[in-house]
Amino acid sequence: MAGDPIRLGDVRSSEKLIGDLYIDLRRRVNAWAAVTQQTSQARMGYVGQHLTSVATGFPGGKSGARGRDLVLPNGEYAEIKTCYRVDQLGRCGACGARIASIESACPVCDSSDIKRNDDSKWLVGIRHDDEFAQILEPRAYYLVLFEFVDIHAPNAIRSSIWEVDPKLPGFAYCMVDYRLNIQAKSRSGAPFNLWPYQLKFDLMRPTLIYRSLISTVSDSVDTTLFPGRDAPRPHPVKALGEYSRARNLTHDKIEILSGLLGVSDELPRGGKRSRLDFIQRRIDANGLSHETVADAVSAALYVKDIERHVPDLPEPMRNRVKSLMN
Repeated sequence: MAGDPIRLGDVRSSEKLIGDLYIDLRRRVNAWAAVTQQTSQARMGYVGQHLTSVATGFPGGKSGARGRDLVLPNGEYAEIKTCYRVDQLGRCGACGARIASIESACPVCDSSDIKRNDDSKWLVGIRHDDEFAQILEPRAYYLVLFEFVDIHAPNAIRSSIWEVDPKLPGFAYCMVDYRLNIQAKSRSGAPFNLWPYQLKFDLMRPTLIYRSLISTVSDSVDTTLFPGRDAPRPHPVKALGEYSRARNLTHDKIEILSGLLGVSDELPRGGKRSRLDFIQRRIDANGLSHETVADAVSAALYVKDIERHVPDLPEPMRNRVKSLMN
């Protein structure tokens, strides 16, 4: 493979990229971290951008974090967000000491009771009104995730890329709600935290377009899903009962959802889990698609809270959000 040309849209090029920019870098950083006791995390945002360009076949805008991450035909563009859940610091369950991912036992007390962390998330920054006005403008957001296949046996890393359409309800409503109902009340003005595999992510109807498995033992890459070679995989919403612990999915929102799905007259009393399980049985009986369910849950979760802001949204965001609500 050493003599093969490297190019966009090529599986072998994507594997070489991971070898050059990720495997080699991670090995060297880990070696130094063992000496310096500094973080073993390599900066992964730019690697995510390179990988997405190769996987999608679209070049970048050459300007790093502040430019257009992917330049698409017809003047369109896309944004890339990378979440890196590999090599996070853990903690010793016995003495509380911090544990690096390369350590299999506590260096303080030699305990093997290690609590590993994998709680990193994607960050969607909205620093000012101009950025908010443009948040729905990209044709797509590409969400890159590096994670251990099994956090307790870190011998394999899974790399994934999902494509999200920002003009769908799950993304559009979420951004309006965050900017005008949450960030507006926050002193920090922190970026939006998008957690992999959680409710808000699932409601965005992401489509998995790329996946590879990276062996930390052999430093090999096995690409299991690649655009153009393999069909993309829609990421479905889970059975609704799985979201019963989501704090923003309140009883009031569950009742709104039951009305949107036409089962409000039958909705039983009880806890959130039992009510969501009831709605899920009706969804299954009626054969509703996961797209229909995702959009209905998005409407129940957000519309009541954002509708008062819609007249004041910048154009063309206002027209897009209004069309989703109709």
